[in-house]
Amino acid sequence: MAAPMEVAVCTDSAAQLWSCVVWELHSGANLLTYRGGQAGPRGLALLNGEYLLAAQLGKNYICAWELQRKDQLQQKIMCPGPVTCLTTSPNGLYVLAGISENIYLWEVSTGNLLVILSRHYQDVSCLQFTGDSSHFISGGKDCLVLAWSLYSVLQADPSRTPAPRHVWSRHTLPITDLHCGFGGPLARVATASLDQTVKLWEVSSGELLLSVLFDVGILAVTMDLAEHYMFCGGSDGSIFQVDLCTWPGQREKSFQPEQEHGKVFRGHRNQVTCLSVSTDGSVLLSGSHDETVRLWDVQSQQCLRTVTLKGPVTNAYIMLAPVSMLSSDFRPGLPLPHFNKHLLGAEHGDEPHRGGLMLRLGLHQQNVLGGQDQLRIRVTELEDEVRNLRKINRDLFDFSTRIITHPTK
Repeated sequence: MAAPMEVAVCTDSAAQLWSCVVWELHSGANLLTYRGGQAGPRGLALLNGEYLLAAQLGKNYICAWELQRKDQLQQKIMCPGPVTCLTTSPNGLYVLAGISENIYLWEVSTGNLLVILSRHYQDVSCLQFTGDSSHFISGGKDCLVLAWSLYSVLQADPSRTPAPRHVWSRHTLPITDLHCGFGGPLARVATASLDQTVKLWEVSSGELLLSVLFDVGILAVTMDLAEHYMFCGGSDGSIFQVDLCTWPGQREKSFQPEQEHGKVFRGHRNQVTCLSVSTDGSVLLSGSHDETVRLWDVQSQQCLRTVTLKGPVTNAYIMLAPVSMLSSDFRPGLPLPHFNKHLLGAEHGDEPHRGGLMLRLGLHQQNVLGGQDQLRIRVTELEDEVRNLRKINRDLFDFSTRIITHPTK
């Protein structure tokens, strides 16, 4: 069996030749291109290994492509306003979008808008689920980072607006990026801000584990899978590597480039907007407003490859290529449904968070109960079919036995 292929997925704000390009990480060979719009920052997401979603820059819709239908726009998901950030749950069941200061949560199987969360006071700038889809994290221009329990959001008391599990308010300027590590509800979350700090939080307790102060504003942050290193992209084009294993015990520390020899990647001429690390932690991918995507060797801090795009890079990350991306005859198991722009019941004048949420929960329960009833009916039908097959088998066996034991003379 061939080893999984790692690919780089990139977009720029110009989108002159394509909206999104996928290239093989180590050879640099272009594998796929997608056309049909301009993806905004933090606006690119893979849905269930079957669809590529791109929130359009400054527009109120999301483009969706089947991974193998490169030039054919599969669907436009219309939204109530311009989408500022976008993510999908790893289990493929939900889509999250930031629209102004609100967070919209859709259910993929039905297209229903389940809830609108309004706990930020300014635009939501970044969203990400934990690896097990149990929690999601939101960051905004209001300097707040909110940790949400998906279960609590979906099962919230209809009479009250859902509340986040944690409110992290230690940043003093807008949040620019965040990264969730592994561990589900035990994961650690890194948050970057224009206040020149990157902070590391624990989802389970909500505690601040580490705060690192830099000389410049930080626009991108990521960690390797083992969480040995944290990489921070600066507004001056530098990328700082923070060793989380040898860092001193204090929670707050200044990063001194002159004392951190060999832990600064230099090469970009403008602010770094995107960072991603390969599965084995040996390669770092970075995107910048200088219209280049660079591939770095983590150990030596040397640039391995530079790819020049046609505009400032808005998204760049590394992922393992799903089978659907490499197989020319693959088709999604189910088509994307129509995504609703309004909460169920809200179009009838109900207050969005209360009446709409109450009706949504009621219909969601009805859907669940209806699904259970359909399942019982289907099971009954299958049991009847099994009984009929058993009767037919018995009749065939009896007939064969009579033929063998009493042959016709």
